[in-house]
Amino acid sequence: MTGVWVNLWPHGLTVAVLGYLLGSVSGSLVLGRLQSIDIRAVGSGNAGGTNALRTRGWRFALAVVVIDIGKGALAAGAVPAALEAVTATRATWLALGAVGGLAAIVGHIWPVYFGFRGGKGAGTAVGAVAVLAPASIGPMFLVWLVTLLITGYVGLATILAGLVLIPAVWWLGPDPVPPALMSFAIAVATIIVLTHRGNIQRLIKGNENRFDTHKLWRRRDRSS
Repeated sequence: MTGVWVNLWPHGLTVAVLGYLLGSVSGSLVLGRLQSIDIRAVGSGNAGGTNALRTRGWRFALAVVVIDIGKGALAAGAVPAALEAVTATRATWLALGAVGGLAAIVGHIWPVYFGFRGGKGAGTAVGAVAVLAPASIGPMFLVWLVTLLITGYVGLATILAGLVLIPAVWWLGPDPVPPALMSFAIAVATIIVLTHRGNIQRLIKGNENRFDTHKLWRRRDRSS
């Protein structure tokens, strides 16, 4: 595996830079600028899909999510694939994809085009995971959806989905799991937890915002 990391130079640096620049194209900030709105100045102040949904509606939020997931997928897949000469082995391709995907997530969180104030990186992480560990998307989405429906907390659902990535890659990934892929999973889970530390603090204090979906259970109880 050491040889794989050595082979990344200088191509790994190129992938990292391109991935970061792609990640810096924040969906909510780009679309918001077209509408003369800074999404960071409304709602929770976060440049992500959840705040976009709460403040701008589902159409705007859907476009934001598509952009954010798409750039993660491009950074982890298309950018390394463009360097055909050094992607002959799957191990090298995975390592390059991990570098590109992580760089895109960093770019989303600290976008160079928007004063280094971006979102939390979850959507971009999903795009990268979909390319590098597609089998993990199902368990992650299931955990996210069940947690959201039961608790109404989007932040908690995202944190748990991020943490599930590690065992999902371990159980559902290639056998044996390439170290680059497991390193990527651990890094993504860590980043998701760190960027959602404000949500964790609010959950502990009991003042975290709930998403409206939790009301579905109350409505069912009243109608039964």
